Amino acid sequence: MSEKTKKVLVCDDSLLIRMQLKDFISKVDADIEVIEATNGQEAYQLFEENQPALVFLDIVMPELNGIECLRKIKSNFEDAKVVILSSVGNKDMLKDALKAGAENFLQKPWEEDSMKKIIETYL
Repeated sequence: MSEKTKKVLVCDDSLLIRMQLKDFISKVDADIEVIEATNGQEAYQLFEENQPALVFLDIVMPELNGIECLRKIKSNFEDAKVVILSSVGNKDMLKDALKAGAENFLQKPWEEDSMKKIIETYL
């Protein structure tokens, strides 16, 4: 079996959401290694260690929320590709996410076509 060539970091405090994302990403491209984090602090640490090509971040999480994590990632890795994925989306959060450097913002539950397009665009 060949080593997976691309990495995607999925950060959500919900195990179910992480599993759904991991399964979907694997269907889109079996060569993608999915790295999982349960909070923003863990996500930042895993980002530093793995330098994934794409990150999906929830907004509402313990320890470090998605917007704070996004800011921290972008301040140290300005080329990072980060997509905010949240069930509590509103216009202010969308503005904050884009202002902090998010590539995109998807509302949970996400539409498969939108998610597939994002994965294909950034990988």
